[in-house]
Amino acid sequence: MKNLYSFLFLSLFLTFFAMNKSTFAQAEPVLYFCEKYSDYGEEGVSDRFTTGYLTVMVKADDPLKLDDVSIQFDKYNFRNGKFEYYKKFSYTVEPDMNYIFFAKNDESDLEFSEPGFYRVFLLDDRDKTVASALIEIIP
Repeated sequence: MKNLYSFLFLSLFLTFFAMNKSTFAQAEPVLYFCEKYSDYGEEGVSDRFTTGYLTVMVKADDPLKLDDVSIQFDKYNFRNGKFEYYKKFSYTVEPDMNYIFFAKNDESDLEFSEPGFYRVFLLDDRDKTVASALIEIIP
């Protein structure tokens, strides 16, 4: 009986430790959106915007260890109930970065020109997903 109590106590302790660690640890980079990034930081953070140009933010606890990345938009098609490729933009970043903003530049406009639901991805140089988020664009 003593062994059973010891086993249950140990199991409970390990379960609590595992739940506690997963609750407070950030497992992956977070991707989110704002109207613009300036000297004052992020302005207008949300997941719902009107059509136009936006800034995509990525934040991680550790360096992302990336150099060539892409931001890809997939738009939800209500007729078939699936997300479909919409457009993609390439960027170059530094491997030691863990906080990055992606904004309009000469090669990338990051414009949401049509209302709808979009799935936005940060992709590495092999097109593997690093982070993703959903956004709603309204008229």
